[in-house]
Amino acid sequence: MIKEVKLPEISENIDTAEVISIAVSEGDHVEEEQTIAEMETEKAVFELPSPVKGKITEILIKEGQEVKVGELVAKVETEEEKEEEQKEEKAEPEEGKEKKEETAAREKEEKREDKEEEPKETEKKESEEEAVEEEPVPEHRKEEKPAEPSEGEPVPASPSVRKLARELGVNIRSVQGSGPGGRISADDVKNYTKETVSKGPQVPAQELPDFTRWGEIKREPMSKVRKITADSMSTAWQTIPQVTHFDQADVTEVEKFRQKYAKKVEAAGGKLTVTSILLKIVAQALKTFPKFNASIDMQKKDIIYKSYINIGIAVDTDRGLLVPVIKNADKKDLIQLSVELTDLADRTRNKKIKPDEMEGGNITISNLGGIGGTYFTPIIYPPQVAILGISRSEWKPVVTEDGFDSRLILPLTLTYDHRIIDGADGARFLKWIAEVLESPLRSFLEGGGSW
Repeated sequence: MIKEVKLPEISENIDTAEVISIAVSEGDHVEEEQTIAEMETEKAVFELPSPVKGKITEILIKEGQEVKVGELVAKVETEEEKEEEQKEEKAEPEEGKEKKEETAAREKEEKREDKEEEPKETEKKESEEEAVEEEPVPEHRKEEKPAEPSEGEPVPASPSVRKLARELGVNIRSVQGSGPGGRISADDVKNYTKETVSKGPQVPAQELPDFTRWGEIKREPMSKVRKITADSMSTAWQTIPQVTHFDQADVTEVEKFRQKYAKKVEAAGGKLTVTSILLKIVAQALKTFPKFNASIDMQKKDIIYKSYINIGIAVDTDRGLLVPVIKNADKKDLIQLSVELTDLADRTRNKKIKPDEMEGGNITISNLGGIGGTYFTPIIYPPQVAILGISRSEWKPVVTEDGFDSRLILPLTLTYDHRIIDGADGARFLKWIAEVLESPLRSFLEGGGSW
């Protein structure tokens, strides 16, 4: 039996994937769940498995191809083929009569339905009236792909569709019609509006000079991850009024704690890091400051507060920056968070992360301390409203009652959406995190926090 392998549903709002590599060839024998191809979406790289055991008879994709959900990827001949054919041959004489009777009954039913669906006189009259309202489509536009109508040229749309466009604030001359001769429907107007809103304000791309005038150049196409990052960050920068606040925390005691329990966490399969400790602290901070655990619906002018706490972690990979998400971070202890963070980061770098593991984040933590630097200004990942940046900690002399003491100081950066978070809110949020880092037991005083 020939089994068709199609691109399955990947995750919410993802309807295509790019073929990164093909792991099998035509004629190869594959086991069930064996990888057929490596695919990449805007969220992650994942492996497409064979749903059955058998022989690859046909591969219908190639590297670099964009594949839609439900599109045929390959065909596999299973070992069940002969058994099924034998069953069908035996069943055919006995079922032939029944099939003929079923076919005759179905044809009779279809004729009856066709008769019932004939338009009534009133419906015919209404359709004729609508036809009178609509403007005629010029003959020269019926066979050609329609271009945007010039000023003064009739727009191929009914009065009701033009009214809808006016109500939505859409220049109907900018809408591409999908009907005959480029006729514009109500759906065309609605779809145009959705696309315009989703893209946000568009800034014209800068026209580049001819760089070859000054020497040799090399062009390299962006990877899929880099394209998505570029578009996402451009949209975030254009649509979100972002404010960045800086602070620092004395993490001397946290570092002692980390070193003391590092081996215990390693034995459980994780690494006790500043990031995993901050996961626990930030989860508690979101409960104390719910505005930071929210999103904005600008169309309805609503603030959406979330009762769950999911935290994204920015991971540096050879394909670009990816952000896997720790789900329900507030319900996990520090060891669980450390183990899950280690696993997610490793699988993200090794292209094993699943698309749904990169969705649903409410806030993001980006730690560049391993690379260096003092402070940086991270950009918010929509639809989140804040991102916490961590830089490299340094030992610094600090004035104490007894003179000077060497303390480990951690730079903190918070970028927040000024549409719903005011400057005082941002300062309090970051100060709260810094104080908990300096005195972890403080978290027990507010919101029932615990390690």
